[in-house]
Amino acid sequence: MKQQQAKIVAVANQKGGVGKTTTALNLAAGLVELDQRVLLLDMDPQGNATTGSGIELGEDDWTLYHVLVGECSVADAVIEVDEMGFSLVPGNGDLTAAEVALMARDDRAEVLKRALTAQQAQFDHILIDCPPALNVLTLNALTAAHGVLIPMQCEYYAMEGLSALLDTVRQIQGSVNPGLEVEGLVRTMYDVRNNLSGEVSNQLQAHFGEKLFTTVVPRNVRVAEAPSFGQSVLQYDPLSRGAVAYKGLAGEYLRRTKGASGNGRSA
Repeated sequence: MKQQQAKIVAVANQKGGVGKTTTALNLAAGLVELDQRVLLLDMDPQGNATTGSGIELGEDDWTLYHVLVGECSVADAVIEVDEMGFSLVPGNGDLTAAEVALMARDDRAEVLKRALTAQQAQFDHILIDCPPALNVLTLNALTAAHGVLIPMQCEYYAMEGLSALLDTVRQIQGSVNPGLEVEGLVRTMYDVRNNLSGEVSNQLQAHFGEKLFTTVVPRNVRVAEAPSFGQSVLQYDPLSRGAVAYKGLAGEYLRRTKGASGNGRSA
C-alpha cells in the first residue's frame, strides 16, 4: 500500500496582526486532538509560533534557518512539543539571514520543498507559519505547499492585503507550483458588535463562497493570553469561545482535507 503523504499548507497573510500565527498554532493543536500527526514550521523571523509553543531556544539548537542554509535536515531540527502533541521546527531572527542567503541562489524558491520531501510520510499535516510579508521565505512556503490557508480579520484594509496575496498565489501557480490551491479563508478576531465586521464578512462570502470556512474565530481574550503561557488556547482554557472555535476549525479543515485528497491518518 502506498504510504500516506502529508498535506502541506502555508498559513499566510502579508498583513500582520490578523491572527496568522495564532491560527497556525491552534489549528495544529486542534488537529492533534483529532488524532492527526502534525508538524508545524515556524518560518516567521519573529519566532512567535516557537515561543507560543513554550519553546525557549538555546544557542546550539537547530532551527529552520539551519535547514534553509543546508546545515541540517528537517528531522535534525524537529522539537517535540509534548504538551500540545505536535512536532515543531522552530524559527527565530536568524531567518532574516536565511532570506539574504536564499536570494543569492538560482533555486531560491525550492529549498524548503526539497527539505520537506523526506518528512512527508512521517506526518498527516505540515503547517507553515509564514512571515507577514511576500518575501523569499513566503515564496519557499508557497512553493512547497499544496494549499494556502488565509486568516482574515474583517476590517477595512483586509481586502487590500488579500488581493496582493492572491496575485502572488496566481504567479506561483503559473510558474514553480501549478498545483497550489487556496485551501480557504478563515475569519479571525471577529467582533459581532462591529457592523464593519459583518460587511467585510459578507463581501468575503460573496467573493469566495465555499472557500470561506464556516467556522468564525471570535475576538477572545483567552486566545490572546494563551501564548504568554506557552500554550494553545485549547490547553489554556478549553471551554473558552476561542478554544471552541479553533476545535471547530480543525474539524472543518480535516473534513475538507480528507474530502479533497484523502489525506489524514489512515486506519
